[in-house]
Amino acid sequence: MDVVLECPLTEQILASYAAVIGKDLPGYRNHVYRVLSFYTALNPQDRPPCTAVQIAAAFHDLGIWTHGTLDYLAPSIQLARAFLAERGESPLAEQVSALIDEHHKLRPYRRTHAASVEPFRQADMIDVSLGLLSFGLPRPFIREVQARYPDQGFHWMLARASARQFLRTPLRPLPMFRW
Repeated sequence: MDVVLECPLTEQILASYAAVIGKDLPGYRNHVYRVLSFYTALNPQDRPPCTAVQIAAAFHDLGIWTHGTLDYLAPSIQLARAFLAERGESPLAEQVSALIDEHHKLRPYRRTHAASVEPFRQADMIDVSLGLLSFGLPRPFIREVQARYPDQGFHWMLARASARQFLRTPLRPLPMFRW
């Protein structure tokens, strides 16, 4: 297992949203690379990550900043679909949309594109849980990825955003989670 060190397409997307993400960019970038590293460890036949996964990784949480909400899955999908259309890569829209829409699914994903969606979902859960969930990845590898891509306030930003969301919608405090 190797840490993912560079994905130029992902970098291009993140750079284009740098002003919107603002001070959270280093933390979000590192979250994206932790997810990509865990994804490729869980799904080694997709190394380096395919174009759809690289695009989904960059866009999967962007709606937090572009729409100022934790109900960000639909806005993130819209941004990714617009990006794909601009590049003439609309055939990837279904897979990229599934990767983003299902990345907070609490149960295993078994539908279309499961071969990429399920390890992507698991990779994000590993990171969001700070490695408490491992989905079989060795703890030393998780720590290596975390050391290479430190948190830089990403989880603290999520905690603050979650608290704000709870105050706004106490009956739906984490709208991005799916069963």
